Amino acid sequence: MKLVVDISLYPLNEKYIAPIKGFIERLNDDDSLETSTSATSTIVSGEYDHLMSVLSREMKRSYEETGQAVFVCKFLNGDKMGSGE
Repeated sequence: MKLVVDISLYPLNEKYIAPIKGFIERLNDDDSLETSTSATSTIVSGEYDHLMSVLSREMKRSYEETGQAVFVCKFLNGDKMGSGE
């Protein structure tokens, strides 16, 4: 099953640019994921189990490195996108 996630990271500290860039770079480093970044969010798509595993690992790492942060996510069934169902 394909999963598509629209995710935004909001670190709750004054130095917020580096944690956001680091999170996006780590997602981009995974060749099995497709990513597209805009000014406010990143859309990531890939195989469901793998993408959820990557997000779990990288969100945890962001919390460990940054402290408090907010993740805003939208999850879509990529298998049903564009099918009219």
